[in-house]
Amino acid sequence: MRHLMPYLTTTSNLYIGVMTGTSLDGLDAVLADFSVPNRPRILAYVSIDYPLDLRLEMLALQASSDGTGINELHRSRVAAIALSDLHIQALQQLLREALINSQAVTAIGIHGQTVRHLPQGLCGNHSTAYTIQLLEPTRIAEALQCVVISDFRARDIAAGGQGAPLVPAFHAALSTDITKPIAFVNIGGFANITVLNPLSVTHTQGFDTGPGNVLMDSWIQKHLNQEYDADGQWAARGQVHQGLLSYLQSHPYFLQPIPKSTGREVFNIKWLESILSRDEYLRIKLSSTDVQATLCELTAVTIAQAINQYLPECSCLLVCGGGAYNRHLMQRLSSYIPCSVVTTDIIGITPQQMEALAFAWLARQCVLGLPANVPNVTGAAGLRVLGSICPA
Repeated sequence: MRHLMPYLTTTSNLYIGVMTGTSLDGLDAVLADFSVPNRPRILAYVSIDYPLDLRLEMLALQASSDGTGINELHRSRVAAIALSDLHIQALQQLLREALINSQAVTAIGIHGQTVRHLPQGLCGNHSTAYTIQLLEPTRIAEALQCVVISDFRARDIAAGGQGAPLVPAFHAALSTDITKPIAFVNIGGFANITVLNPLSVTHTQGFDTGPGNVLMDSWIQKHLNQEYDADGQWAARGQVHQGLLSYLQSHPYFLQPIPKSTGREVFNIKWLESILSRDEYLRIKLSSTDVQATLCELTAVTIAQAINQYLPECSCLLVCGGGAYNRHLMQRLSSYIPCSVVTTDIIGITPQQMEALAFAWLARQCVLGLPANVPNVTGAAGLRVLGSICPA
């Protein structure tokens, strides 16, 4: 830690991680003790919903203004400040619940809110590749008087990688003692898998499989004015339309070789509606419930196909993220995969805490000067230390 010593107020084993995912529903923050590095212990957890106006602004910033005169640069900074203040609120609550002050924490790892993710660059030219996670880390460091580490994806992209997914390295760190092939899947707005095979030379693989909750959430928000499909109850009432499912699966992304990652730039409500406006779907007057059932099936099928392709000998699939609480989705996923499908509760980490904990681990890796990417996963030229440091 010599190179970071001037920035650190403590070198304890306590780290905080904060995650704001592509579902745009809020933030999760954990305080973790890394005294046993591959068995972190969560000491406190806080989850805060986005205020509606902030959520709508983040959604608006996901897409270009397309010449409408919207001052995106100004709006993005104002949104970043509002988001950072929400982080400060959550972090202060987290510290109160843990009965400690910020000076006891070595560093805070924060993801920020992704509003653009173009890892392939413009027209496939990687020299123009970039990713944007809105955040004002200086504001948080000033308020908490603690080291804040953010912008974890940029260095991997600079090294020729996708900058995503990053959690496979953490999943691998949690699973150093496995003897059988296992896999993790995080089902947030998008779904990403981690394949861990102790019997393989590559050992760790991972990539985004495609939509997780993003299309289901958008569809139910549009038709029922509900934030999400609780337990998948609405989808469970519908019938999967096989023709629509096949068409959705024909998107080139699903056949794209790994490494790969995706986002709302590719899969979004406008893309879905453009498909549903085709004559063959207008003629049959698909019900909104059947569309929801089909979207749920798309998520389950594409995750299962990825697992069956890259780890057919999988002994257990561990599910985290908000999708782990969608009972219907979990049932559909289980029907496609010939192994046990369980939530990460089984290893002592609740599904909603996993990604926040991963960013606490990423912060620790940065402080220790240790690499945190998996080149085999992201496509980067090699191992890299990730994150930009804002001193206390």
